[in-house]
Amino acid sequence: MAGGKGTRLVALTKDEIPKPMAPVAGRPIIEWQLSSLKENGITDIIIAAGHLGGKIEEYFGDGGSFGVRLRYHHEAEPLGSAGSLHYIRSMLNEGPFLLTFGDLIFDVDIGRMERFHREKGAEATLFVHPNSHPYDSDLVLAGADGRVTGFEPKGGDRSGRWYDNRVNAGLYILDKAFCRRISEPRKTDLEKDLLHPMAEKGERLYAYASTEYVKDAGTPERIKSAEAELLSGFAASRNLKNRQKAVFLDRDGTLNVYRGLIWRHEDFELYPFAAEAVGRLNRSGYLAIVVTNQPSVARGLCRIEDIDLIHKKMQTLLGREGVFLDDVRFCPHHPDKGYPEENPVYKIECPCRKPGIGLISECTGKYNIDLSQSWLVGDTTTDIRTARNAGLRSVLLLTGEAGKDGKYPDKPDYICRDLLEAAELIGGM
Repeated sequence: MAGGKGTRLVALTKDEIPKPMAPVAGRPIIEWQLSSLKENGITDIIIAAGHLGGKIEEYFGDGGSFGVRLRYHHEAEPLGSAGSLHYIRSMLNEGPFLLTFGDLIFDVDIGRMERFHREKGAEATLFVHPNSHPYDSDLVLAGADGRVTGFEPKGGDRSGRWYDNRVNAGLYILDKAFCRRISEPRKTDLEKDLLHPMAEKGERLYAYASTEYVKDAGTPERIKSAEAELLSGFAASRNLKNRQKAVFLDRDGTLNVYRGLIWRHEDFELYPFAAEAVGRLNRSGYLAIVVTNQPSVARGLCRIEDIDLIHKKMQTLLGREGVFLDDVRFCPHHPDKGYPEENPVYKIECPCRKPGIGLISECTGKYNIDLSQSWLVGDTTTDIRTARNAGLRSVLLLTGEAGKDGKYPDKPDYICRDLLEAAELIGGM
């Protein structure tokens, strides 16, 4: 979809070229897209052009010199972010197709996203990811299975509310049948007019969560940032075809003030250094993933939903500081029985409970993580034993329990004063 006027980029385009032709590191945005699509084996590409769209066709032609086949649909009048699908439907092959917008820079393993789409039997799949400004982004609400249950458009009042940092990136896989939802050629907004009603009706709309590189390059500032990330290799390194490095973080006593079992969101308080530490990890190239035991559920002190709310608070507070966690995983189980209020459903032995490595193994498969290049940071000997079991390097922190739990004799690779010192250590290696 390359029909926008790009008013935020007029300083660069001078309104002489369309927004998707804005230069990024010496190449138009669309050229970066074509390169990424070609690397994913996608070579049959349709460009829906609008304002100054002839400039796009003049530059790229039929795509042959770029190793792809290009076809064009020129809008006679603006049809919004989805209206032209009414016409494009007749140009599509059967089966799913990828839809992107002309101001995105991305480096993504699209095959993984397609497998998710097919496995879920989805009609539409959105690429979602955490970002550094969720407070002014379109948020996607989804269940544990990935089915989208709703949206929170940017611009709404989110004060006093906690939310998942799950942002719509603007990359979609849609079945051809999806186009039938646009019954006539009229201005249509993809999200408000099509996706929101699908979520409200519980239809086959799913969110594919990934840590890969997708950036809206719709402002001069974001183009400058994208240029640095492309030229440094950071964008390419995040593609899940490549092995990833991760820092697995304990929660209580590591990110937040240690207060024993926490089951009410009111009792959750980040350490003052937590946001700066997570920000250092974000910039270092490591994924930042929380893996935590939360036996309050098994004890009957709270429900799964209460732990989810605490984690929404954690993500919201970090997002306000411009940083993010790539994933949050927790184990609600505990094998010891005998508490009067305990929930027997969760009183079981579980491989996801640390020092078991179930949570880490899940993330390793999902994000193609190289454990030999990764770390676990926590405040207990249980964390250090978990690191040894998983083949991770370990850092013991002197916050929280500071290793005084004494459950295991394992020694850490490093000892740090707090998470910020640990982030500086890991980022400097």
